[in-house]
Order: sequence, then structure tokens, then C-alpha cells
Amino acid sequence: MEKIRLGIIGCGGMGASHQAGLQELKDKVELTCTCDIVEERAKGAAENLGAKYYFTDYKDMLDHVDAVLVVLPHELHFEVGSFFIRRKKHVLMEKPLCITEYQCKALIDLAKEYDVTLMTAYPVRYWPEIQKLKELIDSGEYGDLFQMSIWTEQYTCMDSKGWGSSIKTLGGGQLFSHGCHYIDILLWFMGRPVSGTHMGTHFGTPWMEREGTSNVVIQFENGAMGYHMGTWGARGTQHGYCFQLHTTKGMLEYSNRHKKVLLYRNIKSDISAGEDKEAIEVLWEQNDTSKKTQFETGHFIDCIINHKKPLTDGEGSLQGLRVIWKLYEAEDKGEIADLRGLGLDEYKD
Repeated sequence: MEKIRLGIIGCGGMGASHQAGLQELKDKVELTCTCDIVEERAKGAAENLGAKYYFTDYKDMLDHVDAVLVVLPHELHFEVGSFFIRRKKHVLMEKPLCITEYQCKALIDLAKEYDVTLMTAYPVRYWPEIQKLKELIDSGEYGDLFQMSIWTEQYTCMDSKGWGSSIKTLGGGQLFSHGCHYIDILLWFMGRPVSGTHMGTHFGTPWMEREGTSNVVIQFENGAMGYHMGTWGARGTQHGYCFQLHTTKGMLEYSNRHKKVLLYRNIKSDISAGEDKEAIEVLWEQNDTSKKTQFETGHFIDCIINHKKPLTDGEGSLQGLRVIWKLYEAEDKGEIADLRGLGLDEYKD
């Protein structure tokens, strides 16, 4: 099988995280070139990955790639994505897809016009542990899902004058930049949202222009509830990244603290709060401490080769961002957000 020639645009931050994952895809991918405005970073990434070329201008990559991974400041996503799509190159876009609805829709339409694969890099969707949780929920073995809670606690201190702190260049705050992963997960597990609220603050993260700590509550069409708490201001954590799924037959949990999918069925009755620790069962475990980006990149490459639609395609990404924009708008007005019409299968022009 002929390998897909892939180039990376942006070699710092998340670009460096992707580099480790790409090492596991050498049977399908040839890393041909790297690009960064800082020549030393581009050169270092090329040497690390065995890429033949490195550039400081992404336009110079064109003849050396079939596909690109775009890991750039958010305000550049549309410009760079459009350039490559118009030249029939496949695009894996680091989240979020773009920073406005117009840009997202234009990129989606361009990808259709030029018949190329456009995928948003939402690695959490492809983590083996999250795939396992979805498999367990879909099996119905543990009953109906009625509450999903996600915590993401980390310390991400930005330059207060840099692009990552500004609403204009980041596209919003912590919810838009990082919480978009978990809105995507909530929609994937729980379906069509009906209403929701967001409250955020930059107290504790003064470098952020908008929120650095975010709390979201969403009600879904079937009555189930979803919750996400994310912060870039954590000076300590027990959760780290933690997913808890309450079902009518128990609670499923994954935390990067213990790296296991656990089933809790330790409540004695609906009245007693007594616990039986022996009723905690390990359903799955692993020891991978990486960013696990190889799974999403592998999916992207498979979609190119087999002409398949990505799980995190442009339309689904836009719907998740629409939820965030609605939550922001309602928060600014002091209202409950109406999220109807933004479900997984309701892409509207």
C-alpha cells in the first residue's frame, strides 16, 4: 500500500504532542515535511520524525504532501485549511475547526467541493478508554445513561499578551478552546441537547481575557443530564481528567489517575448510603501515559485511504461549536440557552 505523505504545520505545543503519536503510524504514513515560523522548531521536528524537508512558510509544502496536520493558533485555521483544501490536500485540523460559524461552514463546503477529507482533531473521542466506555453504554448491559460528568483540571498559564489568552484569536475562553473536546463527547454519548447553562470566570486565571474555569450543564432530549467542569487554573488535582457515567444499573468511571474503566455497583439500596467496596469491578485498564494522538491520526489516514467519513467531521464539529456559542450568548444575557436544533444529525445551513 502506498503511504500517505503527511506534513505538520506548527511544531510547538500540541504539534510536539502529535509528533510522538506519529511514530506509531509509519506503516501508513510518510512524514515528509514540517513547518513552523521558528526555523529551529521546524528543523528539530523534522529531525525527530525523519522528515526530509522543513519550511517556515506552509505554502512551500504543497508539492510534498497529500495531507496536512494543522496545529496553529485558532485564527489561522481557516486561512491555512482553505489553502490546502483548494489544492486537493486532506486536512486534519487541530481543534476547534475554526473560530466563526462562517469559517466553519465555508471550510466544510470547500472540502465537499474538492472531495477531500476534513477532520477535526478531537483525540479524546478516539482514546481506547473512551471508546470502551461508549461500547459499554451502547451494549445496554448496564442500563440507561442518565448523567454523564466530566472533569478536566490542569494548569495552563498563558502569556497574557499572547494569542492563547485573547478572545479574538483564541475564539473564546477555556470552554471554546479546550471544553470543545468534552462538548463533543457529551453529544456523542447523549444525543440531542435541549437546554443548558454555562458559567465561567477568569478568577484564578488572570491571564485569560474570557474564562479560564468553566462549568457547563446540559439537558438532553431523553431527559438525561451532562456536566463538564474544566479549569486551566488547577494548582492541584485529584480528578485530573475524569469521566463518570451514572446508569440505571451502576456507575462507570474512567480517570487518568488510575487508568482503568471501573464499574461501581456498591450502593446497598436507594435508601442506604452504605458501600461495599468489593462491588467495584475493573472492566478495562492500560498504562499509556501519552497524549494518545496516534488514534485520531490513524483514523484520519484510514478515512483518506478508504474514502470514509470521519467520526469527527466538519459538520459534527460545527454542531458542537454551535452549542458553545449558544451557551456563551445565554450566559452573557443571564438566560438558559435553548440548544434545540443543534443535535448530531441536524446540520443546517
